[in-house]
Amino acid sequence: MTTPTRAADVLARRLYQAGCRHAFGMPGGEVLTLVDALQAAGITFHLAKHENCAGFMGEAVHHSDGAPAILVATLGPGALNGVNVVANAHQDRVPMLVLTGCVDAAEELNYTHQVLDHQAVFAPITKATFRLNAEAADLIADKAVAIATAPRNGPVHIDIPISVADAPATDRGIRRAPASATVPDDTALAQARDWLSSSKRPIAIIGLDALQENAGGAIRAFLETFQIPFVTTYKAKGILPEDHALCLGGAGLSPLADTHFLPLLRDADLVICIGYDPIEMRTGWRDVWDLTRQNVIDITPEPNLHYMHQAQLSFVSAISPTLAVLANASTPSATWVDGQPEAAKAALHCAFPRDDNWGPAAVIAESRAVLPKGTLATADSGAHRILLSQMWGCEEPRGLIQSSGLCTMGCAVPMAIGRKLAQPDRPVISFSGDAGFLMVAGELATAAEMQVAPIFLVFVDASLALIELKQRQRQLANAAVDFGRHDFAAMGRAFGGDGVKVRNRKELRAALTDAMSAQHFTVIAAEIEPGGYDGRI
Repeated sequence: MTTPTRAADVLARRLYQAGCRHAFGMPGGEVLTLVDALQAAGITFHLAKHENCAGFMGEAVHHSDGAPAILVATLGPGALNGVNVVANAHQDRVPMLVLTGCVDAAEELNYTHQVLDHQAVFAPITKATFRLNAEAADLIADKAVAIATAPRNGPVHIDIPISVADAPATDRGIRRAPASATVPDDTALAQARDWLSSSKRPIAIIGLDALQENAGGAIRAFLETFQIPFVTTYKAKGILPEDHALCLGGAGLSPLADTHFLPLLRDADLVICIGYDPIEMRTGWRDVWDLTRQNVIDITPEPNLHYMHQAQLSFVSAISPTLAVLANASTPSATWVDGQPEAAKAALHCAFPRDDNWGPAAVIAESRAVLPKGTLATADSGAHRILLSQMWGCEEPRGLIQSSGLCTMGCAVPMAIGRKLAQPDRPVISFSGDAGFLMVAGELATAAEMQVAPIFLVFVDASLALIELKQRQRQLANAAVDFGRHDFAAMGRAFGGDGVKVRNRKELRAALTDAMSAQHFTVIAAEIEPGGYDGRI
């Protein structure tokens, strides 16, 4: 006997065809049909302890397999618990399908318990929001996937009424044809080629859009041909290996690093923004260059409406073909003959020393030295993330993932769980401050239940270190930034993993070595003194 196709099945099958194999969330009665449909389509539903963490697990899987993330939440408080991670996906350009249950339209006319307008909630933080309709389930499903994965990527919300999920539906095979790649027009291209051929001090800034277009190969060929040094945003780290001779490192949030990056950018005669989305950058990156004396080319998937910077030539086009036609008929010449980029790179390395006896920099340096190449890392928001993003070298795209646009706390632990689930054969480590870890400690239970074994490293200084530092810099009284020193190692053991406290490099080295061969997760509590970030970020 043939089981009738439900609207939820149409949606689930379309997500499977888009490459989705995992969904994350917490079920309620309103999404039971959806969860059943996802499972039937071949998409495993994973139970998290909080919808916000579920979304970050989904994002981490996306960074591993390239498919859209799936977040499932029931109506009311379930949906609202996911607002943070959805806003993060919007600002970090993560394709995510946000699937929420809701009561039927007729029922909500005289039933108000937990009922609110989900579409109104999610409209400002998604690219689109739909209410599933059985007659158009295939159309809505295809639109949702197409919009989420079109440049710039982002979240799309679908509200699913209870009866609609169960209603009979037909999949008519509706599919959007992918758009052809675009390139600049001939006049603008000729100007850009002239600038490129005559430039003596070119520099490139590579951002998140380049990562999403998988343009690393084209970028590498272009930069090597014309010997153009480059900076990446934090989330684009590793699009070219960071030990590449032309790579200066990641930029965007460290005032200390900016003292070396920004003078170089201001001295350049040509700035090429390659998929540079400034949503990751601090205020010091507004209007860095001077268009009256510098030439600037911006290659981007969307018109510049952010006004963080301007360019004389703005190419709303695909990166790889644009770089190819730009290189064609352009003549390479000697660049930066004074060695200024190399000097800046050396100065940056000295600004972030690796030889501290102990403290946050020593924790990062020792972790990078002990863990093998190919280790995947996640970073929570906080002072440690700024330091980590300067010191943690990446050999591949997405080798270090973090919340860069929204800078939300509590993302590192669930991201590490999702990453280890998707790539179990790779070492995975998360770096969290103690406050961020406390926000999501319950997800240690999820790691145990999934039987995944990431390493969770916690910087324990009993303080909101970045906020406390800013408080002191403004000469304000200490208030609401310090808390107790808790036993994070014991938390790891209580949830079925290993847990160890470390207070020096030798202990950390031993803990990391043991954790790499452990069959379950390990919490490493690195106890450091307050003030360890002073002058270092």
